[in-house]
Amino acid sequence: MAAVTAGQRIVIKIGSALLVDKTTGELRRDWLLSLAKDVADLKAKHIDVVLVSSGSIALGRNVLDLPMTQLALEQSQAAAAVGQIRLARAYEDALQPHGITTAQVLVTLEDSANRRRYLNSRATLEMLLDLGVVPIVNENDTVATDEIRYGDNDRLAAQIAVTVEADQLILLSDVDGLYTANPQQDATAQKLDVVDVITPEIEAMAGDAGSGLSKGGMKTKVLAAKTATAAGCAMAITEGSVLHPVSGLFAGASATWFTPQIDQRDARKRWISSMKPQGTIYVDQGAVAALRSGKSLLPAGVTRVEGRFSRGDAVVISGPDGVEIAHGVVSYSSDEAQALAGRKTKDIEAILGYPARSACVHRDDMAI
Repeated sequence: MAAVTAGQRIVIKIGSALLVDKTTGELRRDWLLSLAKDVADLKAKHIDVVLVSSGSIALGRNVLDLPMTQLALEQSQAAAAVGQIRLARAYEDALQPHGITTAQVLVTLEDSANRRRYLNSRATLEMLLDLGVVPIVNENDTVATDEIRYGDNDRLAAQIAVTVEADQLILLSDVDGLYTANPQQDATAQKLDVVDVITPEIEAMAGDAGSGLSKGGMKTKVLAAKTATAAGCAMAITEGSVLHPVSGLFAGASATWFTPQIDQRDARKRWISSMKPQGTIYVDQGAVAALRSGKSLLPAGVTRVEGRFSRGDAVVISGPDGVEIAHGVVSYSSDEAQALAGRKTKDIEAILGYPARSACVHRDDMAI
């Protein structure tokens, strides 16, 4: 397949089997250093990068001398607690020589299922990316139990890609793409270079064969592709165990690309527009002009508030004549928005009693 151009924001998922030697339980340092060089090359092109990495349990179980067999929940959580420190340090050590700052972000399924937590996670990741940081995201295995788990980092990576509105999601795997059957069992299996639509037949091609260290199989990757492409994010499955797997992918290495089903901006705006509004925020004429020119809604432009809503709810934004201007996801509760109406950004902390976001509705959370 011809080489594909890298997007402006990329999420890369790294599985345990790539990062940790399944025989020795030790970190594959040479491989990690090659990945760090790939990330540095992307950053040099002003491309945002988020890494979703497994490996904390695999690293921790080796330190604690736990068996390579299935661990009990409390053993897994103990291994994760020990391994998370080592995982974060490994990425920091690999990327720091390239002048790249890293951050550890630990999440659970609740952080995307709960609207307030989702908004907090999104805001944190956006700020880290704005500051040039490479977030290292992992499931918080130390506290996660089955009912609040993603369960596999393919699914987590897809959710993170949606959260940060990534252009591309790259799943580094132990195979170079999706085949019509398991190539290890069927010599006639054919690799699919491009998947435009994930049909039931495509889903049926996915198997569940994972490694001894990882929980994901091809089925979880196809499910991740459904999530990512529905939100306008392209996704690739490619062989990850080789050195420099990401630069190799964009140089034309074998892969399966899943094409997005909708333009990313349209996907988000449709989602916002589909949410049931819980109230209305009325704004002055100056704010109307600012919103139509692509600006965020600041408290100074708000004149009054109707309805009862919480942070993260959908609201209608209307002009002084009552004409609807936009739908948006609000950053304040109705009481807070009313208290801040007409006030300057510098007054927010004094009025609310705590520092808060400057925008009442951010432009990225708005459909005009």
